[in-house]
Amino acid sequence: MSSPSATLTVWAASWLAGDSAPDDVIDALAAWAPMHLIGSADADTASALGLDWPGITDGGAPMLLRVLRRAGNISPAELRLVLPAAGDVRGLPARTDFAAAALSTGEGVLIGEPGSAGFGLVPVVEGPDVLRWTVYSVPNVSGPAEHIGLGEAEYSMREAVRNAAAALLQLQTVPTGTPTDDARAKIADALSEHAHHRYPESLSSRALRVLDSADQVAAILAVAEHDSTNEAPSVSATQARESMLRPLWTAVRSARMAAAASVATHHPASGQ
Repeated sequence: MSSPSATLTVWAASWLAGDSAPDDVIDALAAWAPMHLIGSADADTASALGLDWPGITDGGAPMLLRVLRRAGNISPAELRLVLPAAGDVRGLPARTDFAAAALSTGEGVLIGEPGSAGFGLVPVVEGPDVLRWTVYSVPNVSGPAEHIGLGEAEYSMREAVRNAAAALLQLQTVPTGTPTDDARAKIADALSEHAHHRYPESLSSRALRVLDSADQVAAILAVAEHDSTNEAPSVSATQARESMLRPLWTAVRSARMAAAASVATHHPASGQ
C-alpha cells in the first residue's frame, strides 16, 4: 500500500461493503503507525463528529471508524482517495482547507456523496510511531475529475513500467546502459516497504496488478528523480528531467486512485 490514505480508503470501503471486519481495518492502519491521533480542523466539525475540541482525540484507529459512522450512512463509493500534487489537483474541492492540506501532504480521503456536504481526512506523520489525522468539513464534495477503469489503468501501468525504466537508463551515466547495482537495491528496498501492507481479499486480481505495477513505477521514478548519477548540469536539463518524469508520476497517481475506487464497484449501494 502506497499511503495511509490509500489504506484507509481501501480497507474502510471493504468494511462498509461487509467484506472485512473492523479489526481488519485497524490492523491495516497499524502497519503505518501504532498510534493514531484524530483532530478536527474547527469546532463545528468536532461537534458534528463527536471529537474533542480543542485538542486531539487519542482513540487510535478505531476512532477513525467511528468518525466514518458519524459521517452518515455512507456507502463504499462515498470514500474516495485523492493524491494531489503541484499542478495536478484533480478531484479536490476547490478553495477548501481540506484541499490545501491534502495538496501539502500529497494525499487525503474524501467522505460523502458528490455534490453534497461531507468531510475530508488528511494524515500527517508526527513521529516514527505517530500518525495524526485531521478532519475537515467539506461544503461540497467534488466528484472524480475523470473516470479511469481498471483495464485502462492496467494498460497505462504496463506502458509506464517500460517508460520509467527507460527514463532511469537515460538519466544515469552508465557505460553498460543498465541501472547500477545501487539503483536496483534502492528500487528493491522501496518495493519491500510496500509489501508490508496487506490488501483486502475483496480487491480484484486486476486491481492488485495495477497497484503492484504502480508501486514498481513509483520506485523506479524515485530513484531516477533523486539518485541519478547524471546530475542535471543546467536549468534546461533539470526542466527536461521533470518533463520526462511528471507524466509518469501522474499515471501512477491515476492508477492508484482507480484501483482504490474499484473496491466500491462491486457494492455500489452498500452502507453500514
